Amino acid sequence: MTTPFLLLLGAGGHDGAPYREFVLARIAAAHCVVLVDASAPDWARPYLAAHIEADLTDVHGTSAAVKVFAAGHDVSGVMTYMEHHIVTSAVLAQQLGLPAGSAESMAACRDKVVTRQLLDRDRVPSARALEAGDAAEAVAHAEAIGYPVVVKPRSMAGSAGVVRADTAAEVLGAFERASHETVLGLDHYGPTGVLVEEFLDGPEISVETAVLASGEARILAVTRKLPAPAGTTQEYGHVVAADDPLLADDALARVIQGAVRALGLTCAVLCVEVMLTRSGPRIVEVNGRLGGDLLPLLVHHALGIDLAQVAAALATGTPPQLEPTQHAAAGIRFAYPETTGVLEHIAFPRGIGALPFVERAVLSQTPGGQVSAPPHATLSDRLAHWVVTAESAATCRDLLDEVASHLDITITSPAHTTVCTR
Repeated sequence: MTTPFLLLLGAGGHDGAPYREFVLARIAAAHCVVLVDASAPDWARPYLAAHIEADLTDVHGTSAAVKVFAAGHDVSGVMTYMEHHIVTSAVLAQQLGLPAGSAESMAACRDKVVTRQLLDRDRVPSARALEAGDAAEAVAHAEAIGYPVVVKPRSMAGSAGVVRADTAAEVLGAFERASHETVLGLDHYGPTGVLVEEFLDGPEISVETAVLASGEARILAVTRKLPAPAGTTQEYGHVVAADDPLLADDALARVIQGAVRALGLTCAVLCVEVMLTRSGPRIVEVNGRLGGDLLPLLVHHALGIDLAQVAAALATGTPPQLEPTQHAAAGIRFAYPETTGVLEHIAFPRGIGALPFVERAVLSQTPGGQVSAPPHATLSDRLAHWVVTAESAATCRDLLDEVASHLDITITSPAHTTVCTR
């Protein structure tokens, strides 16, 4: 008998190993993975059984290449962990008669305008939002909603172009940024446009959720976001704990299930962003794929749940393992520049990775490049990240701070600076 192949759309680029390799390795531990992508990065090759060369921006061409492969091989499923390809993955699975959610539900996740419309239709608590065709309309929407507001692109990710605005003048600048800023090439995927949204006040979390074929939503983990400096919407870190009380919170479960039903989602692992407001949990965004920022790694260490393998199981129609097997905590923190300028020096102390609580400590930049501080910082300005494990969330936070205190960074201010948003 031949081993069936799992088709994976997109690996994550030639520099994607720090954030993508863990997920790919976990999928490959249980399945024979065939990458569908324009090229196979060197870091990904050890985990691949084969490679189908395809331009993923060309859905018809990709479909044709996949059909040729499937005609001569046993294909058990199609999946992606890349925001870019969630719609295409659903389309291909449907064409091959394989388990998948609908392409329409994935498109609803990619399009924040449609997401808000569907949530509003089903009265799922979220944020009031209006699409703005130009800067003047953005100001009018902001004044109708009431300040402060959040201005964001219609189909970006990674906090790209997301700006809080407290005045009409700030809305004008935020609209310009949201109209042009991109991340990881996402401007080639999804609709363009800008939203003006109600500002939701409170702690922000993400809810790592498995949606079964029946549409039942199962909350697997809750990720607490670390506080970020004022003026930035970039993520500064996350902590996941097996004893988080929100795992058994009925109000949160109702909101998550309501969002899943409103968008018609099935057969997926989602990363649902939620704001814990005074009036209760409210949906910020519904991401139709595994969470980024190494959230699957944190969940694996804290609860023993393998989100990557859960997603692969759902894509292949096999029963996923959803029950926790560990009771611990794990956290990740990101370093961003405190000033805009040229990075002259960056280093962790020798031996930091050998400490028993440090799972990894990774530098993202090399000296000599220009870096931007908040509020203009983007994902490309991250200087480093580190992951720690402990028995509790509180200890994780202390250990993340301890590692941060040892990171040595020198940035010099240039005579003039420019902010690169692409």
